[in-house]
This record gives sequence, C-alpha cells and structure tokens, in this order.
Amino acid sequence: MPNRRVVLALLAFAASARFGPAWAAETAGTVPYTPEAFAAAQKAGKPILVEVSAPWCPICKIQKPILAELRQQSRFRDLVVFEVDFDSQKDVLRRFDARMQSTLIAFKGETETGRSVGETQPEWIEGLVEKTL
Repeated sequence: MPNRRVVLALLAFAASARFGPAWAAETAGTVPYTPEAFAAAQKAGKPILVEVSAPWCPICKIQKPILAELRQQSRFRDLVVFEVDFDSQKDVLRRFDARMQSTLIAFKGETETGRSVGETQPEWIEGLVEKTL
C-alpha cells in the first residue's frame, strides 16, 4: 500500500500540472459558453470559435496549447473562444450538433464557417480559425 506522503505528493503534483502556469496560459482568452455571451459576440460580428472539450480528453489537451498559441498572434486578437464542457453542457451540444469532445466550430459573426472533430495538426486548426476572420 502506498505511503500517505507519496500519495499526497502525487496529488499535489497532479494539481499543479493541471492548474499551473501552463494551464493558465492555455485557457487564457477562453470564455465559458453562455447563450447570451455567444449571441452578443455574434451580433458584434466577432470571430468566434466554439471549443467542445472534456478534461479527460487527450485530444482536447493537445488542442488547447495550439489554440493558445494562435490567440497570441495579432491577427487573431479579436477571436472569442467559447468553451463548452462535453460532460455537463448537453443542451449546448445539441444546439451545435456536436457529438464528440474535441469538436471545434468556427463562426464569422452569425455564420458557421467550418468545423473539425479530433484535429490535432496545428496548421489545420489554424486554417479553421482563419475561417473566422
């Protein structure tokens, strides 16, 4: 049976890995999805990306730093990324007809301009995000 200190150390490490500086950088600029915020961004003509993710999804974990890096680019400075939790926001999944986590949906204002599921190639994700401009 594992030593209590070892278990506590592993838990602390896991928490820091999930909620440390890298996680903060990856989630900076994302907004939890609400119908009101999404409608306001659409009405304002903002470039929008809906990111359907789950904390247990390995593909989502690959996508997050790619999206964070893209948001650092000046051409994507106005991009609004709405995060939808795959496990708890089933009504939103139905609204967007998103059937899997790791779904990315691009909007240019009120118009859907593209979507991908399970994509991890940075250049393909960038191509999708470009469709929001």
